[in-house]
Amino acid sequence: MALLKYATVLVITALSLLSCDSGKSLQRYLVDKQDDDRFLKVDIATSLFQTDENSFSEEEKEILKTIKKINVVAYPLKNGNTSEYESEKGIVKGIIDQEEYKTLGSVKSKGMHMTMKYLGEETAIDEVIVFASSSEKGFGIFRLLCDDMRPDQALKLMKTMERGDLDLSKMSGIGDIFSAMN
Repeated sequence: MALLKYATVLVITALSLLSCDSGKSLQRYLVDKQDDDRFLKVDIATSLFQTDENSFSEEEKEILKTIKKINVVAYPLKNGNTSEYESEKGIVKGIIDQEEYKTLGSVKSKGMHMTMKYLGEETAIDEVIVFASSSEKGFGIFRLLCDDMRPDQALKLMKTMERGDLDLSKMSGIGDIFSAMN
């Protein structure tokens, strides 16, 4: 009987270990970088977007209401850290190129490459990831935690960012990231 109990515990433990995902997640990567001084990081409450200074259309305001929180981590390219930059950029690209991250679109402009991906269902996005990189400035990851955002809304948000209507540089913490990357 003791042998049966031991075998049962061993089988359950083995199954538990095998069922764990050994792949790296973006959330784990961002958490791991919180104490790394090479990275600039900030969490943004979406209530910061609800100001009279922003000239959002009603539709854009509705899209912003679907965003619960934004995590930003940036790796500024500084003299002498090119190999570290390429290594970290490769890790992030490896994570977001996993099958579970679905591509919404990508844009290249003024030496910056921006890719937008998402997690969730096509009709209810739970997370939007914007990965922007520049061989001159570094890279930044924007992780938007959403409440049933639709892909068309995510693409409109990307267009708003492209137009420059979403001015993050005026917000505390975000301005530091962009000034460090310039």
